[in-house]
Amino acid sequence: MTTPDPATAAFVDETIAKYRKYISPGLANLMDFVGFHGVEWRGEGMSVYDSQGQAYLDFLGGYGVFALGHAHPKVVAAVQAQAARLPMSSRVLFNRPAADLAERLAALAPGNLQYTFFCNSGTEAVEGALKLARLATGKTEIIGTVGGFHGKTYGGLSASGREVYRAPFAPLLPDFSHVPFNDVAAVAAAITPRTAAVIVEPVQGENGVIVPDDDYLPGLRKLCDDTGVLLILDEVQTGFGRTGTMFACERWGIAPDIMAIAKALGGGVMPIGAFMGTPAVWKVFEPNPLLHSSTFGGNELACAAALATLDVIEEENLPARAAVMGTRLLSGIRAVAEKYPGTITEVRGLGLLVGVEFTDRDIAALVIAGFAQQQIFAAYTLNNPCVIRLEPPLIVGDAEIDRVLTAFDTAVEGVLDLLA
Repeated sequence: MTTPDPATAAFVDETIAKYRKYISPGLANLMDFVGFHGVEWRGEGMSVYDSQGQAYLDFLGGYGVFALGHAHPKVVAAVQAQAARLPMSSRVLFNRPAADLAERLAALAPGNLQYTFFCNSGTEAVEGALKLARLATGKTEIIGTVGGFHGKTYGGLSASGREVYRAPFAPLLPDFSHVPFNDVAAVAAAITPRTAAVIVEPVQGENGVIVPDDDYLPGLRKLCDDTGVLLILDEVQTGFGRTGTMFACERWGIAPDIMAIAKALGGGVMPIGAFMGTPAVWKVFEPNPLLHSSTFGGNELACAAALATLDVIEEENLPARAAVMGTRLLSGIRAVAEKYPGTITEVRGLGLLVGVEFTDRDIAALVIAGFAQQQIFAAYTLNNPCVIRLEPPLIVGDAEIDRVLTAFDTAVEGVLDLLA
C-alpha cells in the first residue's frame, strides 16, 4: 500500500477517511466541526506542527499531559537512554527506575503518602484507589461529587458525577453515591457505617474548573478523620504544578489517605499513572502483594520519563511559574470577558487551569472553532460544555499569553457577529 506524502492534502484526506472508517465517524465529525483538520506530526515546546508544517499554539496541553511542553529534550533523552538498555520490565527482577520514582514521589507528596502503585493512566489510578479504600476499610460505600470526573472505566465512571456519561452503561458498580461539590454538610449527611471513602478532585476540572471555598477541603479532611472514612484525592489533572503548587491540596494545607496521579507525570513523552497511600492503608496489601497488578505499570521507560519530568519541574520551578503566569492569564481573560457580559458568565481558575463559562454551549463550541482558525488549541470541559478550558504547558510565556488574549477577543467577537 502506498502512503501519500505527509506534506500533501491527500495524506490528510486519507487519514481523516481512515478515522471515519476504522476509528470513529462521530469523532471525525466533531473535529471537523471545530476546525481541526490537520494531522499532527511533531511537537516542540508550546507548539504542535501538522504534517503540512502548520504550527499550532497549544493552550490545551493534552488536558494536562504536556506540563513541560512537547518533546522536552531532557525527558526524551532519558527515555531514549532507557529504551536502549531495557524498555520494559521482566516482572521478575527488581526494577530500579520504579524504586527511584516511588522514593521521589514519597518525598514530594503531601502528608504521609509513602507507598506507590504504578499503572498507565488516570482512570487506572482511580480504579486502584477505590479498590484500596474498600480493602483497607472492609466497607463498600464510596461518596463522590456531582460533576466530578474520575475517568471512564467502570470504577472511575461509577465515582464520576454526570449522568450523560454514566447512564448508557448502567447498571454501574453498586454502593456509589454523589453529593454536591463544595458542600461538607452534604458529605456528612451521606456518610453511613458502611462508607469506605470520599473521592474528590481538589478543583473540579471537567465540570468547568470549579474552585472550592477555602474551608471545603480542610472541612472534608476533618470530617473524614472524625468518622473514620478515608479521603481520596484525584490529583490526576491538578498534580505536578498545574494549579501553582506541586499538588493542589497543598494550597489548603491538607493531605489525603490515598491520592491518584497521572497526566503530567510522564512529561508528555510516556503514559504513566499511579495511586499512593499511607502506611496505614497500604498494609492490607502485605499478605498478598499481587492482589492488584498491572502488566505494563511501572515499566522502565515510563519511570525514566517520570524521573526526568520531576527533575525539570523542580529545576525550572514550574509550580511557582504556573502561579505567576496563571494570574496573568486569568486577569487577562477576565478583562476581555468584561466586554461581553451577556455572553460570558464567569471566568475562574487556579494556576494554569482556567475555565471560561458562556451562556450557551454552542457559543463555546464556536469560540473553540475561532481559536482553531487562529491555529490555537482549546477545548470545552466534558461535564460542562458551556465552559472552554485553557490549560497551557507550564512553560508558557508572556508572548503566548498575549497572543491567546487577542485571539480570544477576536474569536468571541467573530461568533457574536456571526449570530447577530
